[in-house]
Amino acid sequence: MSDTLRASLWMIGAILSFTSMAVAGRAVSLDLDTFEIMMYRSLIGLTLVLTVATLAGTRSQITTRSLGLHLIRNISHFTGQNLWFFAITVIPLAQVFALEFTAPLWVMVLSPLVLGERLTRTRAISAVFGFIGILIVARPSPETIDTGLLAAAGAAVAFALSAVFTRRLTRTETITCILFYLTVMQAAFGLICAGFDGDIALPSAANWPWIVVIGCAGLVAHFCLTTALRIAPATVVMPIDFVRLPVIAILAMLIYAEPLDPYVFLGAAIIFAANYFNILHETRGVAGT
Repeated sequence: MSDTLRASLWMIGAILSFTSMAVAGRAVSLDLDTFEIMMYRSLIGLTLVLTVATLAGTRSQITTRSLGLHLIRNISHFTGQNLWFFAITVIPLAQVFALEFTAPLWVMVLSPLVLGERLTRTRAISAVFGFIGILIVARPSPETIDTGLLAAAGAAVAFALSAVFTRRLTRTETITCILFYLTVMQAAFGLICAGFDGDIALPSAANWPWIVVIGCAGLVAHFCLTTALRIAPATVVMPIDFVRLPVIAILAMLIYAEPLDPYVFLGAAIIFAANYFNILHETRGVAGT
């Protein structure tokens, strides 16, 4: 089996996981707020991480040497994930996914500030065209801007911050260590925020399967995506990841009767092209060194 085909199969797993998490998140949103969803998701994720780490013999890799970076990274991710769960309940799922694809562009903008990386002309051009795509997707005006669009855009920025700090952590920490603090800290954040009003709702019997899906899907999606990137270059993986948008748009039309908005697809295509232009340039640059 070729590397491209193997990477494609892993990306199918990532697409199914991301999509199922969106559907499950909307299903439980009537009974649980975003903080409660994050708390239960993180507790399930922590159980999975500890189980796998124990079976794989990697629990000794969990250290305390980068707690400050873990904290900043997980505050960013917790913020982004809460905004994302809120956005999927109030605006069309295709819009949420389209704006989520801007996260790599925000990474380009934030990397010089956090990682000391250079903002090249190619990255700057990609960022400009990506923001044009954002404007087409959101079509901002006093009548169209709402909290859902702002939440989805804010989630992309927060995910980018999380990615930048994750990149810093990978210089010294293992995946087991990063995932452990991801689940522990976000479970704690969820418990504090959900319990701030003294009332933490328990999922109904009907919602527990959805909670389990949410708890598993996030970890599985990122594992599949990371594995695909290890097997094949980003120039192969990124176009496959973009399939998430039409998949969620069609599902949203069939399940929730959400209309297919051509402007969302046009803007998303520009965002994808901006990302892909940068990936092609970076890949050629690496190949030429």
